[in-house]
Amino acid sequence: MWRLEIAEGGNNPNLYSTNNFVGRQIWEFDPNYGSPEERAEVEQARDHFWKHRHEVKPNSDLLWRLQFLKEKQFEQTIAQVKIEDGEEISYEKATATLKRAVNFFAALQADDGHWPAENAGPLYFMQPLVSFHIMLVET
Repeated sequence: MWRLEIAEGGNNPNLYSTNNFVGRQIWEFDPNYGSPEERAEVEQARDHFWKHRHEVKPNSDLLWRLQFLKEKQFEQTIAQVKIEDGEEISYEKATATLKRAVNFFAALQADDGHWPAENAGPLYFMQPLVSFHIMLVET
């Protein structure tokens, strides 16, 4: 199974880094990585992506998310907020939703501080959250 290695390469004499490989991402194949159930989950995700590849082009970094959430033993502890049609959005509901999103993205952050992704960089992920937070503060 493929797994993402972060900030690796220091033991390779053919690689050079001025920042100790911070932010470096390499997908490495390990046939023994993961349990049979996890490999089945990855195969199911791969199959789903292949069947829907003409509808959605990016893969949503699904393998990376599965790996990171498993390694960090992430479990969302903030309840999901449901807003019905016509229901007013309160400050409490908006704040709970924002906290849930920040909690999730914090779990996906690599140990060296970056978010490994198809589109890497905190502004890619955080800009909608920051704008949403500013909108809440202003109201």
